[in-house]
Amino acid sequence: MENQQLQYQHTLKGDITFSGIGLHTGVHVNMTLKPAPPGHGIKFQRIDLPGQPIVKADVDYVVETTRSTTLEHNGARVSTVEHIMAALAGTGVDNVLVELDAGEIPIMDGSAYEFITEIEKTGLQNQDAKKIYYTIDTNISFYDEKKKVEMVAMPSVDYRITCLIDFNSPVLGTQHAKMKGIEEFTTEIAPCRTFCFLHELEYQLSLNLIKGGDINNAIVVVDKPVTEEELDRLAKVFNRETISVQKEGILNNIELRFPNEPARHKLLDVVGDLALIGYPIHAHIIANRPGHSTNVEFARQIKAYIKKNKHNKDVPVYDPNQQPIFDTPRIERTLPHRYPMLLVDKIIELEEEKVVGIKNVTFNESFFQGHFPGNPVMPGVLQLEALAQVGGILALNRVPDPENYDTYFLKIDNCKFKQKVVPGDTMILKMELLSPIRRGLVEMRGTVFIGNKVATEADMIAQIIKTREGKPKQ
Repeated sequence: MENQQLQYQHTLKGDITFSGIGLHTGVHVNMTLKPAPPGHGIKFQRIDLPGQPIVKADVDYVVETTRSTTLEHNGARVSTVEHIMAALAGTGVDNVLVELDAGEIPIMDGSAYEFITEIEKTGLQNQDAKKIYYTIDTNISFYDEKKKVEMVAMPSVDYRITCLIDFNSPVLGTQHAKMKGIEEFTTEIAPCRTFCFLHELEYQLSLNLIKGGDINNAIVVVDKPVTEEELDRLAKVFNRETISVQKEGILNNIELRFPNEPARHKLLDVVGDLALIGYPIHAHIIANRPGHSTNVEFARQIKAYIKKNKHNKDVPVYDPNQQPIFDTPRIERTLPHRYPMLLVDKIIELEEEKVVGIKNVTFNESFFQGHFPGNPVMPGVLQLEALAQVGGILALNRVPDPENYDTYFLKIDNCKFKQKVVPGDTMILKMELLSPIRRGLVEMRGTVFIGNKVATEADMIAQIIKTREGKPKQ
């Protein structure tokens, strides 16, 4: 069951300032994260430019992915955004304004660890706005034949990532990393630093592309013999007396934080780049040999899918193997309904403001004998009744002795029937509170899903009324 805190949008409790060097520009930059209102999202502001233009953190504004991910909009450019985006996604920050006095995010130690540390130290502010998760309900696949990169997003009840890398390197070999849930990001993924191969480093140095590099912010993999002359030259570049190669094939005497730190960093980049989709998602991402360019193309594909299927936002995922929160006997102890009018089989989610129930529709339902014989269709009023009963579970869950109360529905608005419900269908019944319960009045939005499609929806108002004095139902 989803943590209740994750149902709401979050911002920071206060400002956070970082100072450092841009890895590729070598320019010193001050970056301040500032709280922002609900619905603001993540935005970057170049306060050093005329008019202080703002760039939204959105995959639509990505203009460069050669060495990092770069955004450009309104005449402003911000590069190397992936680590701070991963840190914000990993800590659940939805709304923040990132002020910069230069064009590149500071590299810090090459990971998201320092960002995470300061965000956790400052803390998050719970905001009075729902956080909507978009559920990927079908496989979304991406393949880059030239780069031999494969990525797929599969349906999942949460956000998890499996990352595999293979650079045909005798030093790195084949590595993989997993994040079983976003809650693992801060400890298992965030500390992992960026890496490159020595031959890539030498090439970029020859083009004067790495100006902010330091032995403390990148893992350099040495996968070929290195002469003393080359080591001396690298020592001068990194402003060090000596540079050496360890037996593990890692430059600069650096110690790996995890045996598979490079694979974990690639996973970190996937988190950061996919955060540019702009919507929190529930999916299992499998990424084989990912890089910034393919991450961004995959993010564009996922965003296009979400925009096309926006009505599917926050569709409940029903896993028949999942143990119900309420089974039928437990439901009967709460509701007054019995056969043939008990229209909910089990409750699979029950939170402070949301409930999800299941109704399996069979040809043996009593109402099919007289409703469209030969063409059985579940009556719309009974679909609403099923929603009402699930809503009754949500409402009565707030009283200590629900067996002594009933819920009576007072009003139904905005009712729409969009798809037939027929034998063999599994109705996923979701009811959400639209406002706090006051004086026993319960205002809810109900939706019937068949798979990922909306069959029925309606707004309902009910009242909780005490009907018994300590007499349990028979």
